[in-house]
Amino acid sequence: MGNQYKRILLKLSGESLMGEKQYGIDERRLAEYASQIKEIAEMGIEIGIVIGGGNIFRGLSGTSKGIDRVKGDQMGMLATVINSLALSSELEKAGQKAKVFTAINMFPIGEHYSKWKAIEAMQKGEIAIISGGTGNPFFTTDTGSALRGIEIEADVMLKGTRVDGIYTADPEKDPSAVKFDKISYDEIYTRGLKVMDLTAATLCKENHLPIIVFDMDTVGNLKKVLSGENIGTLVY
Repeated sequence: MGNQYKRILLKLSGESLMGEKQYGIDERRLAEYASQIKEIAEMGIEIGIVIGGGNIFRGLSGTSKGIDRVKGDQMGMLATVINSLALSSELEKAGQKAKVFTAINMFPIGEHYSKWKAIEAMQKGEIAIISGGTGNPFFTTDTGSALRGIEIEADVMLKGTRVDGIYTADPEKDPSAVKFDKISYDEIYTRGLKVMDLTAATLCKENHLPIIVFDMDTVGNLKKVLSGENIGTLVY
């Protein structure tokens, strides 16, 4: 099967990077991610990546511990930078060029993000890892990845999670939950499904960016999704 996507935005969860650990970055999971990403880069697909920071710090849960919301979100943004540096290092080690962009100026840690610089990197065959969320508090990394996906003119946003798609209920809690092959943005909203926050979903809907939610923790799935195999759930 030919790949129907020329350019993608891959959203990875920080939590998934923990692998078997309670905190931080699991080296094995990081290596698995890098080899899967390199595999699709070799198919000629241009790749932008946004990673969450929940394995290091979650802004929202910090507020419950008395941390100011804005400072908490800034700590979360920095956590995404740490994860992005780790992934870029792992990709380079595997022989795949990658470049880290930061939403706020953090020279020399990463290059200050702009749409054109990210696209230029991707066109040169480098993977653009875009960190720091949107650079603003009160926005999740889901919203950050929706925004970047739209900006870099990606054909699709791939949301890699622990679950193999979107279900009628949480499959980890409800064994009778049924998986959707595809679902509209509006239905996610009316059913109250916790797929991504509303800000992110609205951005994708208004700008016609389809999303595929799939299980990234099963090695080989990323390539399967991009080869057109029906795994995961398409949100349209």
